[in-house]
Amino acid sequence: MPLSEAATATPTPSSRAEAAPRRDAATPPLTLAYVLLWFPLSSETFIFREIVQLMALGLPVRVYTMYGKALKGCSREMRAFPGPVRRMGVPAFFRIWAAFFRALRREPRKVLQLLREGCFRRMRNLESLAENLWCFMAGFLLAEQCRADGVRLIHSAWANGPATAAWVASRLTGIPFAFTGRAGDIYPQDGLLREKSRDALFIRTNNLANVSWLQSFCPPRQRDKVRLIYNSLTFTQRAACELPMRPPYRLLAVGRFARTKGFPELLTAMARLRREGVPVRLTLVGDGSWRRKLTALRRRLRLTDCVDMPGFVPHDRLREFMLSHDMLVVPSVVHANGDRDGIPNVIMEALSHRMPVVATDVCGIAEVIHDGETGLLAPQRDPRALALAVRHMLEDRERALRMAEAGRALVERMFDKETNIAALHALYTSACPPQRTEGS
Repeated sequence: MPLSEAATATPTPSSRAEAAPRRDAATPPLTLAYVLLWFPLSSETFIFREIVQLMALGLPVRVYTMYGKALKGCSREMRAFPGPVRRMGVPAFFRIWAAFFRALRREPRKVLQLLREGCFRRMRNLESLAENLWCFMAGFLLAEQCRADGVRLIHSAWANGPATAAWVASRLTGIPFAFTGRAGDIYPQDGLLREKSRDALFIRTNNLANVSWLQSFCPPRQRDKVRLIYNSLTFTQRAACELPMRPPYRLLAVGRFARTKGFPELLTAMARLRREGVPVRLTLVGDGSWRRKLTALRRRLRLTDCVDMPGFVPHDRLREFMLSHDMLVVPSVVHANGDRDGIPNVIMEALSHRMPVVATDVCGIAEVIHDGETGLLAPQRDPRALALAVRHMLEDRERALRMAEAGRALVERMFDKETNIAALHALYTSACPPQRTEGS
């Protein structure tokens, strides 16, 4: 079904846009709003690059964040982003409530309907509930800002809180909205994903494994509104790992210290490799709420002498670690509530450096790691199988190099910057083309 049909199959913000005030002259080229919790954020280099590359193609992008600044760990390039960025956070508290009451006075029925639909839904946890309520209210201020800035399409880079704000702003203004669903923002779904999917002009996802899941939240005649466009490679320079693969073998793992990353299973696999006499060292790069748990597990498994935990590393320094290690290990797991990774960007970054990868078969990872061809896959939550895959990779350097070369070729094709950013640009501009007013 063409995008235009999917977008008009039920009353959506795109159909309500006809009621918006018309301009006296030709509508200017599409001004795109990107809605996020934070921007720039050190762990979201792929979104930063996406915005910068869209702007380089001439697309006017304005960034709106629901929270304030979070520049810790950001690269120099990210810190130098020229904008425009409108931030909310605690300083916007009273402005948000003022915008809410202005909307309530102006359109009480619409606001009360939004409250009924958006404020009494079960969320996955208290953190998600708090985020969603804040973003719901922030949507009233976002609506005023998008009107004032001449925004013609509101896009949320995530399907959870930021998409709630975009949904509210769209309902209030008639400006169409869309969102991207990636991983932890859609598994498990929040209580409003069905409504947001119903009203979105389109839904973008960055891995094939998500397509059918997101389609299940769309009305039957709108399922073709889900569009697959992969991320782009985030490193701008080409390099190749030396991969001497000589003892002690150097393993690398990178990610947030969180429940979906599977780092406890990786440490358990490390302990097994040590017991089997395999001379390995692991560098576990990252930080997060599970740091204390992982540090304690490292000590309990007597791995302090062979597992280094340097903490968070800015993205522009990650290349140094890749060039000095033999293999990347990505032990992702699916949490009991369904939370999971999509395709961790570190996999594409490693393969682009011709670095062998061992990973678990979770969500979209198998779209990149073809077992035995571009890397090795192991079942999730199975330290024995993970350790065995690492051993197999280490035992045959030539095979490891062949897989890494094939992986590099694959990711350079699948995650090509020019191709994927051009596809995003075309999606945005075709979904909301310039229009002329009556009599212009």
